[in-house]
Amino acid sequence: MSWLALDTATDRASVALQLGNGAVVEDEVTGARRHASELLPVVERLLHRAGAALSGVRGVLLSDGPGSFTGLRVGASVAKALAHAQAVTVATASSLMVRAAAHAADESLVLAVADALRGDVYAAAYRFAPGRVETVMAPTVWRPEALAATGPRPDAIVGHAPPEAVRVLEAWSGRPMTQASAAWPRAALLFDLRLRVGGTAALGDVERWEPDYGRPAEAQARWEQTHGRPLPNSARDAC
Repeated sequence: MSWLALDTATDRASVALQLGNGAVVEDEVTGARRHASELLPVVERLLHRAGAALSGVRGVLLSDGPGSFTGLRVGASVAKALAHAQAVTVATASSLMVRAAAHAADESLVLAVADALRGDVYAAAYRFAPGRVETVMAPTVWRPEALAATGPRPDAIVGHAPPEAVRVLEAWSGRPMTQASAAWPRAALLFDLRLRVGGTAALGDVERWEPDYGRPAEAQARWEQTHGRPLPNSARDAC
C-alpha cells in the first residue's frame, strides 16, 4: 500500500508518492493557474512511474495552508474526491510546518514564513526533536515588525517574503533567511511528519473540512471593503 502527499499552498504544487517499500517518487507543477488542470495528471504520472495503482493508495497527506486560496482549494478538492471514491484516510499538516521540516535539526526552533500580501507574512515556529515536532507558534498573520518584537527568536528562518520583511526578520534574528528553491514546501516531507508526534493530524469529517486559508482571498477582501460587510459563506467562515 502507498501514501500520496500533496502540497498546493504555493505557486509550486508538489506531489509525492511513497510506496510500501519506502521508496518515494515526486514531481511538481509550477504556476498557480496550472494546479487545477495538471494536479491529477501529475498524480497519474507518478503512479505510472512507480508501477502503482490508485486503488493501492492507503491515504492522502495534505498541506492545509495557510497559502494560496486557489491552490488550497484545488488540493482540498482532490483529497476529498479520493476520500470519497477510495475511502482513504486523509491527514493534514500546516504548509508552514512542511517548509520548516526541510530544515529541522534536533531541538532547533525553525521559523517558517510566507508572503501574506498587503505587507504581511504568515509565520509559524516549530521545534523539532527525534520522533516529534512541537508547534511553538501556530500559523498566524503578522506584520514583520510585530513578529520581530514579540515572536520567539529562531535558530533558522525559511520561506518567502517581501524584501523589506526579509530585512526586518534577518536583522531581528541574526540569521539569514533560507529562500529560493530551498524554501518551497515539498510534499515528500509529509511522509516524515506523519511519523512524528505533533506532525500530521487525521481528519475526522473530510467532507466538512476546509483548509486554513490564513486570510480571505484578494477578490473577497476587495468585495468586503467595497460593500462594508463580510461575503456570505466566505473562507473566513469556513476556517
